[in-house]
Amino acid sequence: MTLRIGVDTGGTFTDLCAFDEATGQVHVRKVSSTPDDPGRAIVLGIKELLEQMGGRSIGEVSYLAHGTTVGTNALLTGRGVRTGLITTKGFRDLLELGRGRRPHLYDLQADKPEPLVPRDLRLEVTERVRHDGRIETPLDHEEVRSAVRELKAKKVESIAVCLLYSYLRPDHERQIGEIIAEEFPEAYVSLSSDVMPEFREYERLSTVVTNAYIGPVVANYLSRLRQRLAENGLTCTPHVTQSNGGIIPFPAAESMPVRLVLSGPSTGVVGAAAITSEAGSPNIITFDMGGTSSDVSLVQDGEPKVTAGMELDGRPIRSPMLDIHTVGAGGGSIAWIDSGNHLKVGPASAGAFPGPACYGNGQDATVTDANVVLQVLNPEYLLDGQLKIDAQASHRAVKAIADPLGLTVPEAAQGIIRVVTANMARAIRVISVQRGYDPRDYVLVPFGGAGPLHASRLAIELGITRIIVPETPGAQSALGLLMTDIRSDFMRTQITRVTAQEAAHSAEDLSKVFAELTDHALAWFEEEGIEPERRSIQRRLEMRYAGQNYELPVDVPEGPITAESITALIEGFQHAHDRMYGYSARDEVAEAVTFRVQAIADVPRAAISRAAAEGRKVEDAVVGLREVYLAEEGDYVSCPVYDRRLLDVGHHIVGPAVIEQMDTTTLLLSSDVCTVDDTRNLVIDIRRTPNE
Repeated sequence: MTLRIGVDTGGTFTDLCAFDEATGQVHVRKVSSTPDDPGRAIVLGIKELLEQMGGRSIGEVSYLAHGTTVGTNALLTGRGVRTGLITTKGFRDLLELGRGRRPHLYDLQADKPEPLVPRDLRLEVTERVRHDGRIETPLDHEEVRSAVRELKAKKVESIAVCLLYSYLRPDHERQIGEIIAEEFPEAYVSLSSDVMPEFREYERLSTVVTNAYIGPVVANYLSRLRQRLAENGLTCTPHVTQSNGGIIPFPAAESMPVRLVLSGPSTGVVGAAAITSEAGSPNIITFDMGGTSSDVSLVQDGEPKVTAGMELDGRPIRSPMLDIHTVGAGGGSIAWIDSGNHLKVGPASAGAFPGPACYGNGQDATVTDANVVLQVLNPEYLLDGQLKIDAQASHRAVKAIADPLGLTVPEAAQGIIRVVTANMARAIRVISVQRGYDPRDYVLVPFGGAGPLHASRLAIELGITRIIVPETPGAQSALGLLMTDIRSDFMRTQITRVTAQEAAHSAEDLSKVFAELTDHALAWFEEEGIEPERRSIQRRLEMRYAGQNYELPVDVPEGPITAESITALIEGFQHAHDRMYGYSARDEVAEAVTFRVQAIADVPRAAISRAAAEGRKVEDAVVGLREVYLAEEGDYVSCPVYDRRLLDVGHHIVGPAVIEQMDTTTLLLSSDVCTVDDTRNLVIDIRRTPNE
């Protein structure tokens, strides 16, 4: 059994990638997604992929990993389950009150998101734990039983439990969990001390409620998919991607679905980091443009940036995750005209069905239709002929946008491209400029079905001078699933002074907490059956100045924490603060707030091999000429079209040109020079002007 398969489900397509360990070959397949039942497209795609590989059997698959958006979609569309909440007396309205912020201060029509748990399903119980972990008021067990019975009578499917300071002392939450198991065993239960043992009660409450709300949806989906795959002959345990870029087995993910919110895009970042580090470019900005959205992230020294949480649809979610920013700008994003007669693109998407007009079912003009009109995309077919294109439908759809604006159809199509490029550039500035990083110091790595199509214009917008397009960009997230490790996160909040004057005492305090978290990580290794030689542990602290409200992450080196380590940690925090805020206050006392340990289990991964030139001529890779509208030239320009499969290591292409492959299309502008490196990436250098 030598086949390893990664499956990434997107809004428009489901991407599959197989790595044959015996031959070292990578095989890619794309099928249309089935939003009503994502598992149907997965099973169909696996069958087609195995058939494409010469009729291989699913029984030969020794590893299968899956990136899913089921939980995220359930949250965004309000299709979670009926959920109840048990909390400390006097705090049931915290879920609705939040932080009292007004993110849209001047929008008189702005509405707060509806709470995932309505007020009548938010019940209070008598208990109180103090800020130091001391029990002031014992838990009233009979009150808990009464609350559980009431929630059962109101037909909830899931119960979230969040008590004050339970991250310090989880006893009361665990007792409530035991009572729920006795009174209402069929309920899905989420305890905040398990889901997020950190301070900030509103964020912890929001996170555990989210986990409970989507939990049964995700658990049922993964369970059904696991059964369906087994019925089709899969013998290995399937894994699913977490937001932190690692993977865990399906059964483990079913109890912690909130950690899958960024399941889809995270492995694309991990895979891109591995590929470009091997190619000698460890500092990159990833740009994953699919059918519905674009996801961007920054990688420094080969390591993706991580964050402790995010806000999704106005609701905070605290969970270890890669720092990925998403914007509604994909190939299926719909172009429209607002009340001021201005052209807009997205965030609404045509999705997998009806899809862009050129797919034969939709009527609205999308980014894909604009590229068909401009003839950047093949006007006859995509996916090596698997998907026929109706260019006239694209022309009609874009004309409906062009006429009210007084533009020609090509001008309107180019306008759509300009708007979506600006939207994507704004997203990249969020994860670069707003974090203290200059995008001009990084290489842009586009992937997804539409990423390479827009990369050159996006790079010019940001001042980036080099682009690296991986070998299989359209299935990069699926390939990334074959290049990531099994990971699990353990965390705990314990506010601790970290000072150079009391370095020995600080080292002792930090060592004690990390030792406890490391014990949890070692226990997890044992439960998962991870061999000692495959184990590694990473430690991180979130630090702040005493009196500050928010923290910054600082990596903790391997080995014992000593007085010398404390000095290095403080210096690392000062550097992080200076990068983020432009200054550091070295006379102020620093605090460690949240301790994090990540357990990593190494898995065999798809290897990045180097190739030698085979002596083919670059001219032999040209499969035709196509008139492509280039705004920079003000007209349609005759461009050579290259088949990427025929390109050889060392081949050199000067734009303008189009490079086609099964899973994507790469556009080279007149200012671009492209070289194929020895790992088969397209390395595109952008000259400042077309004539420079």
